[in-house]
Amino acid sequence: MVRLFKHYVPHAVLLLGVVDALSLLIAADLSWLVRARQIDMAPGSLAERLPQMVSFAAAMQLALVAVGAYGAASFRSLRFAAARLVVAISLGTIFLALVYFLVPPLSLWRSNLLYAMMMAGVLLVAVRALLGRTLGSERFKRRVLVLGAGRRAAQVQALSTEPGINFVVAGFVAMGGDAAGAVQAEQRDRVGNLADHAVRLDASEVVLALEERRNALPLKDLLKVRTAGIQVSDLSTFLERETGRIDLASVNPSWLIFSDGFASGRMLSGAAKRAFDIAASLLLLAVTLPVILVTALLIKLESPGPAFYRQRRVGLYSQSFDILKLRSMRQDAESGGRAVWAAQADPRVTRIGRFIRKVRIDELPQCWTVLKGEMSFVGPRPERPQFVEELERALPFYAERHTVKPGITGWAQINFPYGASIEDARHKLEYDLYYAKNYSPFLDLLILLQTLRVVLWPAGAR
Repeated sequence: MVRLFKHYVPHAVLLLGVVDALSLLIAADLSWLVRARQIDMAPGSLAERLPQMVSFAAAMQLALVAVGAYGAASFRSLRFAAARLVVAISLGTIFLALVYFLVPPLSLWRSNLLYAMMMAGVLLVAVRALLGRTLGSERFKRRVLVLGAGRRAAQVQALSTEPGINFVVAGFVAMGGDAAGAVQAEQRDRVGNLADHAVRLDASEVVLALEERRNALPLKDLLKVRTAGIQVSDLSTFLERETGRIDLASVNPSWLIFSDGFASGRMLSGAAKRAFDIAASLLLLAVTLPVILVTALLIKLESPGPAFYRQRRVGLYSQSFDILKLRSMRQDAESGGRAVWAAQADPRVTRIGRFIRKVRIDELPQCWTVLKGEMSFVGPRPERPQFVEELERALPFYAERHTVKPGITGWAQINFPYGASIEDARHKLEYDLYYAKNYSPFLDLLILLQTLRVVLWPAGAR
């Protein structure tokens, strides 16, 4: 994997993105040349065409990221990839129309935009037909040697079988107390030189999945492995990189203390984030005000009670604040005054409420909370005080998610369905900790783009 701004991107995804960018530039240039030939006009120099080419490629590339065109399923199914490409090109075209309105000199590009869209669609589908399965095959996956044969090693083995995972297990080596472990492994005394064994297996990484590391860490062996040019990773770091979350079952306080992340120098990026929050919330409130008002009227017509409601949540540094939402449940949903987890097909949700939850319209009034500075657009979802008290008792490191400002959307929201239990909250916490540890403007942009995918293809909305 390649680490971009503290976030890991698989080599296959990065390569496909580069090929897509080149394909889009080619489609843009070819369409310009075809159109110029049709109207018998000189096409001009490449330098003159470059602004239009880049604007087209950039808009389409952003749309590809937003619809999930680089997800694991795109490497396995050409039909799935083609469907996402159609949506991406449509969204990219809408975005380009806005760009042309704001930057009139680029609007000369409209006359041949249709040709560019068609050529881009053909080239992008061809790229996936030719490279999709190859990029998703084991050829582009790292081979890892796992030290350990117990429960932790079995966790790595189970992870390697999941779709979209970017590594394969080359072998297991049982160390000491792991001899009678959960996976089939070679015994350490039969392997000989561990570095030579890793080279024989063509492993590029050794993962420490020992059940008990105290007095069991083979330091001399690991030094030989490392000096042989093979990466050595502990289990928590390995799982963070491969899954995009911090695994609570393997992590310990010392790892959080000494590992990279939780950077304090966020003043500049924090100021930029706040400026974006103010501008975006003002724009979104202005654009969506008619939608909010119409939805509020429909809510009033369907069920008695106010269309809007305030709810207490826990935010940055565990400070409480009120969020504003459109009501999606009956007014008596919590008549006893006790907070209740939302359930799948929750009977308390109204018909209008079910729809606005799926397309996230109920979240739009929270832009006001963002404008006030109590929330951001991107961050962990704020929970209710009653749930926070329960979750802090049940889950380790839960309080650490409050070291960043809560958001309307977040890393957990685009990677995990709606949480409705302590176990769901545990999984979401793993993603929230990853975000708090690896925060960057790049990750924020990725989350904002991917939120569109969640809106277009709702998953887990309750």
